Amino acid sequence: MKFQSIFTIVVVVILLGCNRNNNSQKEDVVASSEKNVSSSSLSMVTVKGRNLVDEEGNQYQLKGTNIGNWLVPEGYMFKMREVNAPRKINELLTEVVGPDSVNAFWHQYLETYITHEDIKHLKQIGCNHLRLPFHYSLFTDDLYMGKRNAGFEYMDRFMDWCRQENMYVLLDMHCAPGGQTGDNIDDSYGYPFLFRSQSSKDQFVEIWLKIAEKYKGDPVVIGYDLVNEPIAHYFGEEHDELADSLALLYDRTIKEIRKIDPNHTIFLNGSIWASQFGLFEDIAEQHENIVYEFHKYWVPVDNNAIQQYVDFREKYNVPIYVGETGENTDQWVDSFRVMLDTNNIHWAFWPYKKMNNTAGIMNFDEPGEYTAITKYALSNRGSYKKIRENYPNRDSVQTALNKFLENCKFKNCYPNEGYCKALELLPQSSQ
Repeated sequence: MKFQSIFTIVVVVILLGCNRNNNSQKEDVVASSEKNVSSSSLSMVTVKGRNLVDEEGNQYQLKGTNIGNWLVPEGYMFKMREVNAPRKINELLTEVVGPDSVNAFWHQYLETYITHEDIKHLKQIGCNHLRLPFHYSLFTDDLYMGKRNAGFEYMDRFMDWCRQENMYVLLDMHCAPGGQTGDNIDDSYGYPFLFRSQSSKDQFVEIWLKIAEKYKGDPVVIGYDLVNEPIAHYFGEEHDELADSLALLYDRTIKEIRKIDPNHTIFLNGSIWASQFGLFEDIAEQHENIVYEFHKYWVPVDNNAIQQYVDFREKYNVPIYVGETGENTDQWVDSFRVMLDTNNIHWAFWPYKKMNNTAGIMNFDEPGEYTAITKYALSNRGSYKKIRENYPNRDSVQTALNKFLENCKFKNCYPNEGYCKALELLPQSSQ
């Protein structure tokens, strides 16, 4: 068809251009990163007792958001329901439009979904740091979002934007080798094999050492968030054993990173969706310059929701940070944020941007043709026969993806004003 022919030409041009310019782009990224380390006006932030402080000893209170759904696509943000992990999303789209079109989509998505304009806006409304979720596959030869070994390409670009806006970046390994959670959010196979697999543990440490070697001394990085929400509640009978393995992995990784980078702060998630701090008792006694992180969703807004973390802070004289929260009504977000601020708890609400959803800072419209994708995601795709029976119209899907790429551009997004007001993240003139 005419549309498909045009799209095929676009794919070929993109792929040829990428191959031809790949080496020069990598050189430019490295040069840009090295050049900007010294030009930043940001100060290295480290732990001092219960506080984060800059190089002059001034206290620094973190408030920001998560750049979710960019380097780690999430099914609920793509309106795909149970097709809810990066590899499943990629599989579904490949079934419909084929591998070349999917790779071209991911290329444009990575260039479009988050840009310097988004970072400028977040700075303008009052964020002072951004938590950046990433997938370990970005640092491997695996084909992930249409590329291989593309982690530093996108991290460097993002950091350059943040550096220019004087904002800090927290690097969050959201998906670890083998899977750390055992659910969709870690792109795993339904079990936290990271804690049962020596090769996965070794790869986990190896990737963090690459990152530490790359960014040591760079103050735009406020810290290394080693792994997101380890060990889901489904594995209750195995929890203690898995948590012991997690604690040992934390200890090993901290020690290895410190050989390369003794200065950057390390952030540690508790077990059971980052809710339990029991595994931290020995770590808090043995390691310094650590921030202890919890996540909280859908809980009553009272001190019971945070008391165990406040008690831990008081007992061990360390900082605490809620790395994810939100996904709720404006009233709940306002009340929870006030409680965090009252208790001097650092925070980053989840997420920054979502399609057709008011529970986030930024919104964009869902294309009318997108129902072809959501309907197919809900269909039975358990066999090749069922895939053929439920197959949507390819042109409709491609149109929906093209409009998605256009709608998610910053110029076409619009803020959820009630949500932003609840966070007190508003343009300077509006506050």
